[in-house]
Amino acid sequence: MFWTNLLKTTVQTGAAAAAGTAASAGVDSPWYRQLRKPELQPPAAVFPVVWTALYTDLAVTSAAVLTELQRQTAPGLHRRGPRVRTIRRPGRTPSEAARHELGYRRALALNLALNAGWSWVFFTKHHTALATATAAALTASTADLARRAAQARPRHGAALLPYVGWCGFATVLSARIHRLNA
Repeated sequence: MFWTNLLKTTVQTGAAAAAGTAASAGVDSPWYRQLRKPELQPPAAVFPVVWTALYTDLAVTSAAVLTELQRQTAPGLHRRGPRVRTIRRPGRTPSEAARHELGYRRALALNLALNAGWSWVFFTKHHTALATATAAALTASTADLARRAAQARPRHGAALLPYVGWCGFATVLSARIHRLNA
């Protein structure tokens, strides 16, 4: 189950990363070079490193969350590594777990759309106010994704906290760029 989920979440995050990267080609544009940027903006080389790590974390953690929720939809004996264990989640029926799984999948899709969308709004449309609003929506979406992951297993929610923090930082950075150039 995990490996199938990992393949799917890797394809999803990879597609969002590719879409965002395509739009981010505008980083070399005269418009972007002329923008006034705040002192808190990291060097350009930081962004691909951080986003690669965050997308990897998101794909792996989401695969783990989905696997956990799928196991909860079919309680009973499950093989995990060399041992077999019984999964019993008090208070959560298999149908509730299935609803949580669907909710997580939808939240992940929305999150990835917002993530890729920010690059298009900022670098292609040059709309700094809308980019700031998109970044804020992405931060809220990421916090919601971490909350949903924590419901499946607390450590999964904790694993997404760096992503939440970076999106919050991106919102502040977008807002500062907008204010400096409005």
